[in-house]
Amino acid sequence: MKTLFFLAIAALVQVTFAQKALTEDDYYKITTVPTPEGVQIEGGGVLSLPDGSIVVCTRRGDVWIIENPTMANGSRAVFKKFASGLHEPLGLAYKNGAIYTAQRGELTKLIDTDGDRVADEYQTIYAWPLSTHYHEYSFGPVLAPDNSFFVTANVAFGKEEWWRGESRVPWRGWTMKITEDGALEPWATGMRSPAGYGLIDDELFYTDNQGDWQGSGALWHLPKGVFTGHPAGLRWAELEGSPINFTETDFYSKIDKRQVKKKGRYVKPENVMDEKDPDFKYKMKEHFPQLQLPAVILPHGILGISTSEVKKDDTQGKFGPFSGQVLIGDMGQSKIMRVVLEKVKGEYQGVAFDFKSGFQSGVMRMDFDNNGNLFVGETNRGWGSAGTTNSGLQFLTWTGRIPFEMKTVKAMPDGFEIEFTKPVDISMAENLDHYEGKSYIYKYHAVYGSPQTNIENINIKGVKVSDDGLKVRIVTDNLRQHYVHEITLNGVKQKESKQLTLHPTFYYTLNKIPDGKKLELSELSTKRSAPTKKAKVIKTLVSKTTTVLTDKQVLPLLTKNTCVACHHKTKRVVGPSFTEIAKRKYSEEKIVELIYSPQPKNWPEYATPMAPMPHVSKSKALKIAAWINSLKK
Repeated sequence: MKTLFFLAIAALVQVTFAQKALTEDDYYKITTVPTPEGVQIEGGGVLSLPDGSIVVCTRRGDVWIIENPTMANGSRAVFKKFASGLHEPLGLAYKNGAIYTAQRGELTKLIDTDGDRVADEYQTIYAWPLSTHYHEYSFGPVLAPDNSFFVTANVAFGKEEWWRGESRVPWRGWTMKITEDGALEPWATGMRSPAGYGLIDDELFYTDNQGDWQGSGALWHLPKGVFTGHPAGLRWAELEGSPINFTETDFYSKIDKRQVKKKGRYVKPENVMDEKDPDFKYKMKEHFPQLQLPAVILPHGILGISTSEVKKDDTQGKFGPFSGQVLIGDMGQSKIMRVVLEKVKGEYQGVAFDFKSGFQSGVMRMDFDNNGNLFVGETNRGWGSAGTTNSGLQFLTWTGRIPFEMKTVKAMPDGFEIEFTKPVDISMAENLDHYEGKSYIYKYHAVYGSPQTNIENINIKGVKVSDDGLKVRIVTDNLRQHYVHEITLNGVKQKESKQLTLHPTFYYTLNKIPDGKKLELSELSTKRSAPTKKAKVIKTLVSKTTTVLTDKQVLPLLTKNTCVACHHKTKRVVGPSFTEIAKRKYSEEKIVELIYSPQPKNWPEYATPMAPMPHVSKSKALKIAAWINSLKK
């Protein structure tokens, strides 16, 4: 009897555990490194040293060496100031016992000559000009395979056209390659705000932020001589050493600069709704072959709003089941995304997923230590973030549990192949009602950002599940080259636990459609749920449209439609709180209008303008508007 009793209890515990909704925290734990009183760690750079110490440079100009950063055995981390007096360093590299950092105006080598962990020499490797504009951040360095360094440089903004990026002095908006002996090689241009950088398999990649000429944040492959889209740096295309073979004049002869004056003043360009023939980057590439398309687009407001560090997981499994994949930080949403690249017909492309949110401030820099902990330097000054503090240092640790996730997605000639970390329930994975998707693209124009454009639902014809349940092949007849393909798994569950995927949506940037064999319809499952059940669900949804949703009910809508990327119920984040919006006493119809056509002039105290959100359906926008207005009470 006792044996039967304990077996029953064990079964009950197992069922209860299976039914519990697991979260990111069950798989990856965030730990905060306490800082000494009076120390501000605005993490502009993070570097793991061979002895296990962590180096952090701060935007306030200090460099700290932190011993015992993981606080092993319950002991505290020890902070020692290595260097000070630098001009907003935003990156670190280590070579031959020395530490290198990019200040606003130079690449600097910091040398400890006597081994006391204090820099005795500050050597200028190479200095570049500044115009004193606040936005002229310099990022880096990245240590190249040949032991030279890469540094990226932000554009400034216009005096009158405050929204338009401009390169006031040489090599702003460029990536520079600099040798140890101080020689500069102009590498590539087209950068707007290239806060992220990193080597992936010895090749240089970088991330840029949404803004003018950049419809959404993205990851670019950066071989020498490419132009990634922002025209400001073309001002220096004819200088000695430039690998770019066209000029600003050439560029603007093919695309509208959108520079208009009214009453003697320039007018900020806005998105043209229902534009008949907008410009897209892939079309402009026909005129300028050096124009490099993003390898992976990170849809704005969904997978971040201000992308940062690029870091490959090279921990050989110490950080979990995604070894060899790429992690990308985001400042605005205080989170990390996961990217898997593949090369199709000679061009990089790939898939992006959400990975880990909940950091205390904007994620700026990342580096792995010897034990597979991911250290994260954080700051949000000047940008704003979803985190609760203005700066900090934290580290992310894998708990040892494997999440049920889409491990990777590969492009196929007729769709996509998903590989999972654990086997799926085959009967559920074969149901086409458990998948929905759309494809879209971003405009290429002088406007700040772009809405999702040319949106089209993905017609899923069928799926094929592998016998072991680890792979699902999705077949569609409307793949679109150069478009983002966003597909959500609504009901695909893990075979044993019946858990849904932790992050159910993937975003694949399809620069090239691969060749190969397409699956026949006879090989596919085309099963769907019974029509009567579907009708009942629709009826239930319709019946709720006239009621004001609760906070719990509206949260999935706000999350799915990316509202929470910039707004919080009661706190100011990147944009005003929903409560603050409610105080404006807009009608529900007016709020819907502003979702589709934002008016940044209504909120001049917020630096980042909201992008139009045409992908939000009218019915969902009305539900959100009704909930916002309910906050007036």
